[in-house]
Amino acid sequence: MDLTGKVALVTGASRGIGRAIALRLAAAGADVVVTATSQGAADATAAEVEKLGRKALAVKADVSAAAEVEALFGAVTETFGKVDILVNNAGITKDGLLVRMKEDDWDNVLDVNLKGMFLCTREAAKLMTKARFGRIVNISSVVGESGNAGQANYAASKAGMLGFTKSVARELAKRNVTVNAVTPGFIETDMTSVLPEKAREALLQQIPLERLGSAENIADAVCFLVSGRADYITGQVLAVNGGMHM
Repeated sequence: MDLTGKVALVTGASRGIGRAIALRLAAAGADVVVTATSQGAADATAAEVEKLGRKALAVKADVSAAAEVEALFGAVTETFGKVDILVNNAGITKDGLLVRMKEDDWDNVLDVNLKGMFLCTREAAKLMTKARFGRIVNISSVVGESGNAGQANYAASKAGMLGFTKSVARELAKRNVTVNAVTPGFIETDMTSVLPEKAREALLQQIPLERLGSAENIADAVCFLVSGRADYITGQVLAVNGGMHM
């Protein structure tokens, strides 16, 4: 899965799944643009990319703000002249039961997770359709397919990503731009590491493989989808969840 000569932009790449994706694509040969809401966090991942021998650009950006997304893509084109790969990974959670959920908590999650993907994809599509090449992968979630109590806002945003993926895949296919989604299950991250033991055990009982996934599992799936080995795959949802949802 050689990505030499390609430029990849990974949003929300300061930690967890986003960081693993950025490093996996760099290991495959891509130069990587790293975004995060903190410049220091973006710089840290970019430094790791450079240790792998690839060029990196770190940009502080709020993907839910159109002006910041436009500035991001301006910086990318100025530095690299193109974007071959876009991974929409930036996302937040603000969990709570529906009857107690604040309107701001709904709006913020939808703005970052869903609107952020729209804004970044819109800018990337302008460059990719002109170049007649592009690979876009949207990081959704198993809860976008199955739902989850206490996460109506998050599940709605992640389900919306799947409909967006299939619609845009149809729009861009004629220009040799593929658009796919990955739906991670429960992954070993900072968030899951603090779960109480009983909660962790209950979680594992829902997973046929009886273990949480790793960020690298997701990164490998993304690397496949943006590689030449997946050039006849578009509009698809690749579930990486240990069998949790079938």
